[in-house]
Amino acid sequence: MTMQVTVRKQLGSADRRFGLDIAFDSASKRIALFGPSGAGKSLTLRAIAGLLTPDSGRIVLNGRTLFDSETHVNVRPQERRVAYLFQDYALFPHLTVAQNIAFGLERGWRNPRRNTHHPQAQRWIDAFGLGAITGNYPGEISGGQKQRAALARALAARPDIVLLDEPFSALDPALRVRMRAELRALQASLEVPMLVISHDPDDVEALGDHVLEVREGRIFGAAPVKGHPQVYAPVSARAV
Repeated sequence: MTMQVTVRKQLGSADRRFGLDIAFDSASKRIALFGPSGAGKSLTLRAIAGLLTPDSGRIVLNGRTLFDSETHVNVRPQERRVAYLFQDYALFPHLTVAQNIAFGLERGWRNPRRNTHHPQAQRWIDAFGLGAITGNYPGEISGGQKQRAALARALAARPDIVLLDEPFSALDPALRVRMRAELRALQASLEVPMLVISHDPDDVEALGDHVLEVREGRIFGAAPVKGHPQVYAPVSARAV
């Protein structure tokens, strides 16, 4: 996988301004953006997913331009082949686990029928061990099961990359440790690249090979060596 991201965006009100000025290139399948809350990590993910339009910049994934301010390219979010896993997983509460995973596999806005089985969805139901809860609703399953269901839904759409926004923030400490290990094992078995953001060094150590530290809307440094996410070489935002 190759990814080139240059994103500039000014946000805020008259009394508070925030400038996002992010630039990085990566050929890793396991990218992590690390930094404190409010540093601009989620804004960067939203720009890659097409949920935020930069003031200027360029976003290229596997040689395919998703955004280019100079040539006026701005591919619609649903056409970017980018899956975004939100912090709260954003499962539809009125749909079963199976319906959530199959959502989006049919054309139009109609929800999948309760008893309809999609082979593409079934693949990920089996892969994540969700067969016993396919008929349950999100309010009836655990936090870990919700995360696996959300990941299964994301992967069923065959994205070019999965973006994970603080994937363990809603979990208790014990479950967080287990889910880190599960997601790390999943990463190792899948061909789908993932970009994860977190403020927790343990998340980054478990899930990132190419680690980029974000501070105040900019890339402060990088740690491309696996096993040392807490050590950053100070670099220019344009030199990463």
